[in-house]
Amino acid sequence: MTTPSVATIETGDEVLARIRELLPLIKKNAAEGDRNRRVPDETINALKEAGAFRLATPRRYGGYENLRAMLDAPALIAEADGGTAWVVMISNTNVWIAAAHGGDLADEMFADGPDTIIGGVLAASGKARKVSGGYRVTGRWPYASASLHADWTAGGVYVVDDNDQILDQGLVSFPAADVRIEDTWYVSGMRASGSNTIIAEDVFVPEHRYGSLLPVLTGSYVADHPDSPLYRAAIGGLFVTSATAPQLGLGRAALNMVIEKAAAKPIAYTTIERQGDSVAFQLLIAEAALKIDTAQLHATRAADDLQRYAELGVFPDVLARSRIHGDSAVVVRNINDAINILLNANGSGSFAEVNALQRIWRDSNIAARHATILPQVSLETYGKALLGVQEHITPLL
Repeated sequence: MTTPSVATIETGDEVLARIRELLPLIKKNAAEGDRNRRVPDETINALKEAGAFRLATPRRYGGYENLRAMLDAPALIAEADGGTAWVVMISNTNVWIAAAHGGDLADEMFADGPDTIIGGVLAASGKARKVSGGYRVTGRWPYASASLHADWTAGGVYVVDDNDQILDQGLVSFPAADVRIEDTWYVSGMRASGSNTIIAEDVFVPEHRYGSLLPVLTGSYVADHPDSPLYRAAIGGLFVTSATAPQLGLGRAALNMVIEKAAAKPIAYTTIERQGDSVAFQLLIAEAALKIDTAQLHATRAADDLQRYAELGVFPDVLARSRIHGDSAVVVRNINDAINILLNANGSGSFAEVNALQRIWRDSNIAARHATILPQVSLETYGKALLGVQEHITPLL
């Protein structure tokens, strides 16, 4: 397979079609990625060639600037492997941040082509001190997904003075060579995501690689992109919608697996020789399928809201932004519930190491606990907005 040019892939649908062709390869490599705690290079390279890492890259660098494909691609990839989907999702989200920042940073990041992989952590886990021409940065960023494949890494920092008083909060970007990776990602799910700890030790970061975060959270960047709707999307809504996207694919994968097995799998200690003949099993399948459908409907509504406001060039009001967070909670809870129902229906064999269902269950439950999409936080955020409460508990609104 040759690397596609902008001329050969012009729409998100074409990228998704190429990714769909890769699903057997991704599925074949999924167990290896889980076992080695790293997405195999064969998978990463194939997805690069398909254009999966350039969905948020600006067109002027050879990218596609396609918001809907940013959300649909991880969901599709997760039908074959959750860890791979997470890496693609995280990279495209971080690419979006870099592109929205623009200027010399984007020129530098995409100097070698549109398929730059960017990992990182938005939380301020480092300190930056102003020096001539930039900042000296020291920090540790745990849970830095895509760390093992990233060309660049972004890290949240507090800008402090000589007395450690906080002056600002922002994001710095490092080439991979400027940081080191500490192998810390020993977890039960999303093992292939490579979410290790990134460490910077007194690294010089030029001025153009720093961006203040607080103005961005209020939509200050929207007016900077009159010709690029993608980079006018509400940042908090984009984050939560992106992070829930892999859940959709995991739910679909689990449903398809259980249905496929139902034609030949008996129900132990009963007279039922085929699960599919059991009314109780049929009810469980229907309930799980409808929960997955419910999740998809809310994910679609959130994506539609993001797209509509972005195309209008309007930063959504608090209620509209909060509803996107509420939608993400519905996605997470319904997919997790559906997968639990499906494993109940399929039986204890679901948890055999050779059964991909247990990996789906692990990946979905770990991803559901990501800080940006905790359902209780998202629901409280939406509830406060509905009631007109001014004080919110997350800056990512």
